[in-house]
Amino acid sequence: MKIRIKGNSIRLRLTRSEVDRFGKEGRIVETTQIGNQKLSYCLTQTTGNQLEASFENATVTVGMPKTWANEWVQTERVGYESNMPLDQQQSLYLLVEKDFVCLDQTNEDQSDNYPNPLAATHP
Repeated sequence: MKIRIKGNSIRLRLTRSEVDRFGKEGRIVETTQIGNQKLSYCLTQTTGNQLEASFENATVTVGMPKTWANEWVQTERVGYESNMPLDQQQSLYLLVEKDFVCLDQTNEDQSDNYPNPLAATHP
């Protein structure tokens, strides 16, 4: 699982096996060691009705409604997005999606990524 944080947005991208594990276990967690501390990020199934996020104990947690998770795991749907209100003027954009094979050159192992639907049209 990859996380991208930019401004007031959080994006999670999951490979095929991660999506499968998320469907079976209802939760997936990754941890990054930074010096002598750890930052964790988690995708978990919730009873809510939209994507939501929290940050506690050095862990970014994104919650996805269980009904969305079931559809996402069982279909070709790419992902879900929501805007979580923070206050009257700000919101946090959340995006959870399947990770596609990149169309450009990369040294990253992409063997578990979803086939890119644009690959047939890309020169």
